[in-house]
Amino acid sequence: MRADRYQHNKKKRRWTSILLVCLLLIGAVAGYAYFQFKQGVNQSLKKINNDNKQANEVYTFEGKKDQYGDTNILLLGSDARGKEKARADTIMIAHYNEDKGTFKLTSIMRDSYVEIPGYGKHKINSAFARGGPELIRKTIKQNFDIDLQYYAIVDFDGFVQLIDEAFPDGVEINVEKKMEKNIYMTLEPGLQRLNGTQMLGYVRFRYDAMSDFGRVERQQKAVKAIREQLSGFKTIAKLPKLIGVLSPYVNTNIDTADALFMGKDFLSSNRGTMATLRIPVENSFTEPRIQGEGAVLDIDVEKNKEALHQFITE
Repeated sequence: MRADRYQHNKKKRRWTSILLVCLLLIGAVAGYAYFQFKQGVNQSLKKINNDNKQANEVYTFEGKKDQYGDTNILLLGSDARGKEKARADTIMIAHYNEDKGTFKLTSIMRDSYVEIPGYGKHKINSAFARGGPELIRKTIKQNFDIDLQYYAIVDFDGFVQLIDEAFPDGVEINVEKKMEKNIYMTLEPGLQRLNGTQMLGYVRFRYDAMSDFGRVERQQKAVKAIREQLSGFKTIAKLPKLIGVLSPYVNTNIDTADALFMGKDFLSSNRGTMATLRIPVENSFTEPRIQGEGAVLDIDVEKNKEALHQFITE
């Protein structure tokens, strides 16, 4: 009887010790992650203060999951923090399927001529100046019948800082042609490694025959390259600091815990290639000039809505 009680107590002490070790490890990992996150935040805040950047505007965003149960994140690129009349330079939707842990990416061309709730037909990027990310959310819902749960407005300086922190040797990418007009640098063609400033020039260049179509293609190509070259366990370990570096440059309604959770899946190396879509799709638009708007992409809304829903669900 005593022997049985002794063995029982011995097993109990062993499991208690194992549990204690596990709790200590979890605490250590959480503490390290928080330290890395704060280190990244402080690093960016120091630069922002030196650059006299303005504070983020507070937005209302009435988002929710879509009808398929997926999380859609409205991604907006801007180089005009704090300027009320700024238009969105880049409009993307990241589609996240939590069950599969997968991402897809849709780019909406900024000159798409669509109905903006309360304002009539205009280029979609003007919705940001008229009503912030909430009006872009409503515009996308009205035209394409898809809900967006989150938004993230990324200051282009934050993009530069993220690339330089994550890729000390640069991002390897094939520059398809010589680029120099209006990007304040010259990028030569060929496979090379680009730092943050050069990557920003690459994804913003549009002064060639392909114009904004080529720019959207390069933006999607850059996101894929960044994801592929960041994937793996070592990068996931750096994720808290990377989010910390980026967070002061991002105006978003995504909390840090959700960002870490989705970021882990975004960087996972076993998810395969990320699928992409461009709106408008081929053979679904004309390119007239509209008085007061200039050149626009007058899109077939129904055809593009169907293509978007097929892309999300396939």
